[in-house]
Amino acid sequence: MNKLRDKAGYDVVVVGFGPSGAVAAALLGQSGIRTLVVDRSHEVYPKPRAIALDHEIMRVFQNLGLADAIAPHCEPFTPSEYYGVDGQLIKRLATVEPPYPLGHTPSMVFSQPPVEAALRRHVESLPAVTVALGWRFTGVEQDGDGATVRMENSEGTALSVRARYVIGCDGASSSVREAAGITLEDLEFDEPWLVVDVQVNERGLAKLPTTSVQYCEPGRPCTYVIGPGNHRRWEISLLPGEDPAYMATEEGAWSVLRRWIGPEDATLWRQASYRFHALVASEWRNGRVFIAGDAAHQQPPFLGQGMCQGVRDAANLAWKLRTVLAGDATGPAAEALLDTYRVERREHVRRLTTRIKEIGAVICERDPAAARARDAALIDAAGGAIKTVPRQDIIPPLSGGLLARGGGSGTGKLFPQPRVSGPTGPLLLDELAGSGWRIVTNRRIAHLPEEILALAEHVGIVVSIPPEEVAFSSGPYWMQARELDGVLAGWFARHGCCAALVRPDHYVYGVANSGQALRDLVAGLGDTLDLRIP
Repeated sequence: MNKLRDKAGYDVVVVGFGPSGAVAAALLGQSGIRTLVVDRSHEVYPKPRAIALDHEIMRVFQNLGLADAIAPHCEPFTPSEYYGVDGQLIKRLATVEPPYPLGHTPSMVFSQPPVEAALRRHVESLPAVTVALGWRFTGVEQDGDGATVRMENSEGTALSVRARYVIGCDGASSSVREAAGITLEDLEFDEPWLVVDVQVNERGLAKLPTTSVQYCEPGRPCTYVIGPGNHRRWEISLLPGEDPAYMATEEGAWSVLRRWIGPEDATLWRQASYRFHALVASEWRNGRVFIAGDAAHQQPPFLGQGMCQGVRDAANLAWKLRTVLAGDATGPAAEALLDTYRVERREHVRRLTTRIKEIGAVICERDPAAARARDAALIDAAGGAIKTVPRQDIIPPLSGGLLARGGGSGTGKLFPQPRVSGPTGPLLLDELAGSGWRIVTNRRIAHLPEEILALAEHVGIVVSIPPEEVAFSSGPYWMQARELDGVLAGWFARHGCCAALVRPDHYVYGVANSGQALRDLVAGLGDTLDLRIP
């Protein structure tokens, strides 16, 4: 492992080595970006906090080469059933059926400590990354050439390092955010809840529901989540007059768990009282300092998107920093590209948090008459029979930032990752084409204009997935393969296009329905990033 040295220079300093910081450091270090990641804690927190992740996040882990290491700690998320005042089903969320659009189970539960440990091991193995544990961030000063980051260890030793950029992934009470003078906007959700993680024995499992449940009961709204193995989580609202400190004791936790199980059925793993907030940073950047993860936003846990949002932040910012540090965008174009981080992630977080709050409003209605009216309205809207809604339909696309103007209906959406025929057998698309800029088309390579292939040298790679049977073939800047499950064919059909220009974070820059439209799309990207496109 590289040693931390006073006055050392780095491209990026990442403050915080939780999931968001680890992913940011991994994505940067994997590209050879000289990265320092610091954290005051020496070890991974041994108890679960996040419990849910989705296929977009697993795709990021896949791109890091970690899918196989993380998969054993994950299980598919069971359906979530919402029950109303009188115990009737009023809403149901579940996972879409295979073939999965991004190549992974769309919604999963996971055990955070081993997943976080796998992320840390990967980061520590990267030659470009220095990991400094037991160091506390104490301040940052910026100038025209970079930033000076100050830190201190537990023995009082202080040192400073230089960096081109700094990313604060240091949690909800972020010192980096405070040092950068960034404030949080309150999205108006503030409620006290108790979160209890339990390891349940066979006797206890036999007593519990076989799906995850939202108890939308005015007397005490609560959530039951089926985690991996025998891990079960309850999120239980606290009532007026209840002492959060007492409720977070073993006695307090069992006092509310007894509706389902008792001490003879399970072992408490973690119990903690929280105030669930909905907050988003007003700014996500101050000069060379960025914030990500819980430092930039907090949301109620009703869709399990907290950690997912932080990983999205890291994935969005990392490729933009790579582009600027590599000199592929310079001057005003570089600044404009980095500014899109705030534009894209802030609006995405706000929109998703609004949807999470709407779900929270369904769960948390305390007035019995209003709750009965809610139940009746949901059942009536479903035509009297509750239909299952895919969880991922709730995740919004990007709606601004580095997207083509008038780029078509697929613009801003996540591009699918189908199974395709590789040179030695079936592969997921990213395993074949990588995760840089891509032009993906359903036209055969032989039918593409020569100029489109020439563009690939400047953009990344052209990937041809035609609907007809083809053998795998490749050239310097192109490859052609056969899709195995029809996921991509369906996507092109839904969006009325024959090609998509896809960003390194897998969001669609724009779509095209002709060779000329594709040429214009790539030229527009070249103008935006100040690339020389012939």
